[in-house]
Amino acid sequence: MEVLSSLLPVWEELQRSKLFTNYFISLLFLLLLLFLSLRFTFFLARPQTKLKLPPSPPKLPFIGNLHQLGNPPYRSLQALSQKYGPLLLLKLGYTPTLLVSSADMFKEITKIHDIVFSNRPKSVATDIFFYGTLDFAFSPYSEYWKQARKICVVELLGMKSVKYFRFIREEETAGLVRELRNASSSGLTVNLGQMLSATSSNILSRCILGQKCQEHETRSPFGELARRVTFHLTSFKFGDYFPYLRWMDVVTGMASSLKATFRELDLLLEKIIEDHKAALSGKDEQSSDHKDIVDILLQLQKDGVHDVELTNDNIKAILMDLFAGGSDSVSATMEWAMAELINNESMMKKAQEEVRRVVGEKSSIDVTDINQMDYFKCVMKETLRLHPAGPLTFRETTESVKLGGYDIPPKTSITINVGAIQRDPKFWDRPEEFIPERFENNQIDFNEQNFQYVPFGAGRRRCPGTTFAVFQVEYMIANLLYWFDWKLPYEDNGMPKNLDMTETAGLVTRMKNPLVVVPIPIN
Repeated sequence: MEVLSSLLPVWEELQRSKLFTNYFISLLFLLLLLFLSLRFTFFLARPQTKLKLPPSPPKLPFIGNLHQLGNPPYRSLQALSQKYGPLLLLKLGYTPTLLVSSADMFKEITKIHDIVFSNRPKSVATDIFFYGTLDFAFSPYSEYWKQARKICVVELLGMKSVKYFRFIREEETAGLVRELRNASSSGLTVNLGQMLSATSSNILSRCILGQKCQEHETRSPFGELARRVTFHLTSFKFGDYFPYLRWMDVVTGMASSLKATFRELDLLLEKIIEDHKAALSGKDEQSSDHKDIVDILLQLQKDGVHDVELTNDNIKAILMDLFAGGSDSVSATMEWAMAELINNESMMKKAQEEVRRVVGEKSSIDVTDINQMDYFKCVMKETLRLHPAGPLTFRETTESVKLGGYDIPPKTSITINVGAIQRDPKFWDRPEEFIPERFENNQIDFNEQNFQYVPFGAGRRRCPGTTFAVFQVEYMIANLLYWFDWKLPYEDNGMPKNLDMTETAGLVTRMKNPLVVVPIPIN
């Protein structure tokens, strides 16, 4: 202690001197250099693994490849893949996105790495409208997701429900036929696309809520809200592509508009659930009255089956899945099917002759009839090949993975271009043409054995409503072919109008201009 005490005055004198200051700074600098040198040496000594990333098209600063997305996006993305390859790493704003346009790569994803690719990327709108992804479409891969999907496949959208809700499908289709007959008696043209959309919405709404979504020209409150939700799900949000610019959605008013629509929707769904609970409490549980999907979910909530807790928010999120994924996709597919047949007279005649021969003189069509219509089934398959309702499907990696020899980092957004895969000339002759005959004597189906044909996706995230949707599309189109002949309206010069087959993208890919035709009843 005495030695230290004797050195203290010397230390204080050195602190006051400029020499000490310079010496101290130099010493700190040398220590810093030594530290950095050791870190650099250690870094070099470690084994380095350089990622082998997929090729990337040229991109612009800040926006990346966003400027290369056209309408519909699957077409512009298909062009990029044809130029740069079946696996591309795009930069959509701030989001790294792997574009998959190959049946072989999709098969590798599904058959080998499906769990790694089992998540769906979230967006600003899905996080809001699906209650923080409490649904099954956007919920992360987990035990909850497994049980929620099981509920949808087994209880809500499977063959049991197809049979249970048959009467709704038949009643609404009969109503569409009557409406078409009334229009045809006056020789009027009809907006068939709009009529198919209204009928499809009513079928879905009656199955889910027990009430129609639209009656003639009047929409229910839920119908209007559903239209606004569709707009919000497909509109541009800064937060989806530039997370650090999320505040721009506040400035533009998008954030407040999303929240306002959600509040209205939530109140309406809550009221629907409470009304159903009240109605159920006044019924005998063995009542033969038809139940809708809300009733089924409430019964599951009460019974606690499928090892998952169903709160009201869970139920509302699942209901949103059903509406978002059901109505537009079904009506768009039917409109494309009718447009392709009207545009190909010989195919229309061949399909009508088969439908009318199988049904004969019966007053209605049933499932056993449709199962005997081989060419009609080919028409439906070709429609789904050339016009899948969702030509792009989305995944997200949960961890690092090798795909096609490339390194794919975790949290990479994946876009699978189903539209491009189903138009690949490697598998399809004259892929851009509508040729139902390509499916004759062909075992290709929706069974995930042929990855060049995946209109409903594949793997764990495959569309759970495939059976429900296919039955509805086939039943309604068969009725339109059975009861009516079809022709295009005439121009002022007396010539038939040309049918515009231009595509436009929204929640699904639809005809840019609605299908306007003249129905001609055959009896």
